[in-house]
Amino acid sequence: MRGTIEQVDGPLLTVKSRSGETLKVKLIDAKISAVVKASLADVKAGDFVGATAEPAQGGGWKAAEVHIFPSAMRGTGEGDRAYDYRPKSTMTNGTVSAMGNGAAAGPSTVGGSVAKTSGTALTLKYGDSEKTVEVTPETKVVSLVAGNNGDLKSGAQVVIPGATHQADGNWAAARIIVGRDVAPPM
Repeated sequence: MRGTIEQVDGPLLTVKSRSGETLKVKLIDAKISAVVKASLADVKAGDFVGATAEPAQGGGWKAAEVHIFPSAMRGTGEGDRAYDYRPKSTMTNGTVSAMGNGAAAGPSTVGGSVAKTSGTALTLKYGDSEKTVEVTPETKVVSLVAGNNGDLKSGAQVVIPGATHQADGNWAAARIIVGRDVAPPM
């Protein structure tokens, strides 16, 4: 779920979704993370990151966004999977194993550890697999930091992963990501 907070009433948020629906979301002991601006220069080999990627023209993966996890969140969502950011997009969380110049093979979102970095390509390792994504000047780069209730205010843009629909028609969530100085790009 992605959208903009319209109203905050204790643990109950009114959120306007990106499709225009008004949704009520109850936060249940929710972990709040904030995203802040970062740059590719902040990504180092060995970092645990996530990347949302799409198929690149001509093959490979082009990163729409890269988010840098804090050390305490290393391993969160590790792996590569389909993602609902846009049609055919993926999310990959992993360790950066390599960075370098050159095009990456195919669009994807990668969450994992950075294995290497060289110019515009990031290779992310997760388990026994890895994925390389191309980072362009259009790729948004952010860092996840600890958030708090003060970040949850009218006008704040949010991503609410894993929200569940309740019998009363509202939603419940145990996690929320809020933009502090930038909209969450994931």
